[in-house]
Amino acid sequence: MSNNIRPDSAAIGDVLVLTKPLGTQIAVTAHQWLQQPEHWNRIKGVISEDDVRKAYQRAMNSMTRLNIKAASLIHKHNAHCLTDINGFGLLDHAQNLARYQKNEVSFIIYNLPVIAKMAAVAKACGNMFQLLQGHSPEICGGLLICLPRERAHAYCKDIQKQEGYQAWIIGIVEKGNRTARMIDKPRVIEVPEREKDGELW
Repeated sequence: MSNNIRPDSAAIGDVLVLTKPLGTQIAVTAHQWLQQPEHWNRIKGVISEDDVRKAYQRAMNSMTRLNIKAASLIHKHNAHCLTDINGFGLLDHAQNLARYQKNEVSFIIYNLPVIAKMAAVAKACGNMFQLLQGHSPEICGGLLICLPRERAHAYCKDIQKQEGYQAWIIGIVEKGNRTARMIDKPRVIEVPEREKDGELW
């Protein structure tokens, strides 16, 4: 029997789990803009220079963290399919994964975990990044995993225990026509939700 998990077995009632926060490209771009006054002026009303530098550190930390541990837990928790988030936006990857499902399902995304303050930066830039539409490209992002609903919380707890990082339930799998969509106003989860002195996350 193969150890590989085929990318085509999502089932109605599954949930979608994401293992890294979004916003890496926005954090890198905002950091570059610290040296470009014409761009910095677009976002300085919503974020401080210190917060940009911290977001950049968080993005670097996230991008250099491998997906090995997250991937090593997928068999234990009976994942039905997965893909990595890299080069395109979350919704773009979800749509590509949905297209290959054997069952007539669709993915619905309603939560967006985002590196703290990057959603505010994205909003300040109008349609430039399209983060809240799911199209902001990610650099070395996490895994998007379809898990049975009853296994998802245990998977997230395992990641937290073994790596010290969060994972999030971001959506559901419904009956559909092999598509993925974002709800109109997805909930943005700031990562971290609260700042802790001396800690990155």
